[in-house]
Amino acid sequence: MKVVLLKDVKGTGKKGDIVNVADGFGKNFLLKNGFAKPADAVASRENAQQKQAQDFHKEEARKEAVELGKKLSGITIDVAVKCGEGGKIFGAVTAKEVADRLAEKNLVVDKKKITLKTAVKTLGVYEVEAKLHPTVTANFKINVIG
Repeated sequence: MKVVLLKDVKGTGKKGDIVNVADGFGKNFLLKNGFAKPADAVASRENAQQKQAQDFHKEEARKEAVELGKKLSGITIDVAVKCGEGGKIFGAVTAKEVADRLAEKNLVVDKKKITLKTAVKTLGVYEVEAKLHPTVTANFKINVIG
């Protein structure tokens, strides 16, 4: 029996896959619980259109990430912090603060995508990496000033 999976099913396949399963498993488990629907011509065509739309949206997201990566590459962001003697700052500069400074320059990057290579606890210039997309990363610098 051929079915189109509506949800991920462990050991069978992922959402959107067209799989061939045993009749009993298909009727008594997959169809009954709403995990799949029969793979007739209409369902197959609909599944192909959905996959095509998903691929299009993924490519658009990648293009946006590439554009943002070009804007980010090579820039230096100034981060002002309170500091004590010898340039030691109170606390540390976090990814959230870096994301806020980028947002001030109209470059929106989620704080979860920003990676500080070392803990920023003193004044100076540091390398920062932003993972914008699974295939796109951008490196830029932050200048921590007192």
